[in-house]
Amino acid sequence: MVAALPGETAISAKRAQLSGKHGFKGLLSNKKTTGIGLFASLGGLVYGYNQGMFAQVLTMPAFQAATQGYAAKTSIQQGMLTSILELGAWVGTLANGYLADALGRRLTVLVAVAVFCVGVIVQACTENKDFVFGGRFVTGLGVGSLSMVVPLYNAELAPPEIRGSLVAVQQLAITFGIMVSFWIGYGTNYIGGTGATQSDAAWLIPVCIQILPAIVLAVGMMMFMPQSPRHLMNTGREEECLATLARLRNAPPDDMLVQIEFLEMKSLYLFERQTAAEKYPDWQDDSFSSRFKVGFYDYLSLVTNKSLFKRTATACMIMVFQQWNGINAINYYAPYIFKDMQLGGNTISLLATGVVGIVEFLFTIPAVLWVDQIGRKKILIAGAIGMASCHFIVAGIIGAYQGTFEEHKAAGWVAIVFVWIFVINFAYSWGPVAWIVTSEVFPLSMRAKGVSLGGSSNWLNNFAVGTATSPFLQTSNFGAFIFFGCITTIAVFYVIFLVPETKGRTLEEMDELFGSTGLAAADSERKHRIEREIGLLALVGAEPSDEKHGESNVEFSKHEEGVAKPIV
Repeated sequence: MVAALPGETAISAKRAQLSGKHGFKGLLSNKKTTGIGLFASLGGLVYGYNQGMFAQVLTMPAFQAATQGYAAKTSIQQGMLTSILELGAWVGTLANGYLADALGRRLTVLVAVAVFCVGVIVQACTENKDFVFGGRFVTGLGVGSLSMVVPLYNAELAPPEIRGSLVAVQQLAITFGIMVSFWIGYGTNYIGGTGATQSDAAWLIPVCIQILPAIVLAVGMMMFMPQSPRHLMNTGREEECLATLARLRNAPPDDMLVQIEFLEMKSLYLFERQTAAEKYPDWQDDSFSSRFKVGFYDYLSLVTNKSLFKRTATACMIMVFQQWNGINAINYYAPYIFKDMQLGGNTISLLATGVVGIVEFLFTIPAVLWVDQIGRKKILIAGAIGMASCHFIVAGIIGAYQGTFEEHKAAGWVAIVFVWIFVINFAYSWGPVAWIVTSEVFPLSMRAKGVSLGGSSNWLNNFAVGTATSPFLQTSNFGAFIFFGCITTIAVFYVIFLVPETKGRTLEEMDELFGSTGLAAADSERKHRIEREIGLLALVGAEPSDEKHGESNVEFSKHEEGVAKPIV
């Protein structure tokens, strides 16, 4: 059972009493939801593969010849060619906040995959650097969209006790994609030889193969994946919402836990609808103009509303630290970093990079299993301390032996091992947990837009890291590690003092953590009235037996709108 947290309402306490297991056992007991989440995470695999693939391709002589040597050495040119995808992903993530609400989560995935495939085809036709710039930007639009909609989709399908684990599956899929891309690149590097005779297939195969999982994801989404019950509630399809939720929980629609979860969603949806009607009374028709204005001012409210700004700041700053801890400096430029250790040619550096992919994948698994038991804050703090320590150690080794690693090969291997340990610390902590926190802090009506802002922060900082790291490495290898170590140290204190613990909370309960319920007495009264009117308080025994809903131990019938109403 999930223990009720101090200060929880009668609703959350009852839900906690009835809910299931955490971690691996929880994933097994929710087989249907887990299976759906795993399949949806193909979007993460596509994203991760694309991240890792280009690091390998950059060092290949055939690719360097195809781009006339434009990005053969660490420089601002190489940084821009690498990071242009992240700029496209930033744009795609921002646009996706609207698309995910307007089209639904499934159709948004289909659009993202189509855009992604166009970008890959343009890259495959490369005749000069411009094809790579254009193709990677368009590919980024699709990747950014997938990076936002998949964790959003998984968070909205999952029950609270395994929500963190299921969203963490997205990061596991990302790291699996990175690992696969590293080893595919290592293998295709031999096609035609590893020098000037290398075949174009050496880089074309890694670039083109990523279309396959994207197409599988799109076909599966349209053929057998369910709509998000929370999106169905948002669009007024309550009967479908209840039926979908019951199927996901493998229980009948009148099951107590299903009813509580359904009515919690409905109460918050009605609360936000009524609040929106008060905020925007002149824009309540269904015209494009009204929807655009409401959407624009909703985005604006993520900054101007005090409670929403706290959520937005948390989501965006978590992503700032996730990127500036240096993980993508390693993912994008590991072959060049390892080559500077002078351990042997391009093949050794690619091999060492392949190990990065393996450890990143393997050590994401603990997060999937234990994040809902240990909690978000403890994992983030432990991971940041481990990463900062590794940065400073590697910086010290490079500073002491730079230029002489050929005579001190042991020192070079020690530095590489501490890079691997750094990746391990990222894999179990900031990799999955940053996305978990971002996907669960926003209220129902603002979730897609809020997650899109958090995701856009991730990609914008990803772009900055990708652009800056190459010239940084060119100027000072050990200085780059010191810089990333300092940023990661700041992240430790940020989490300790400014990030709330969200473990075990429903998506609806995030209001309590961020102060929404205390904004005004009228808001509190409205929410309580809605919970009473739809029968939620009666269902959990929070209504006195002499009030209008009578006995708290009630039966349920189907309302004509699909709302479970108590029979008194």
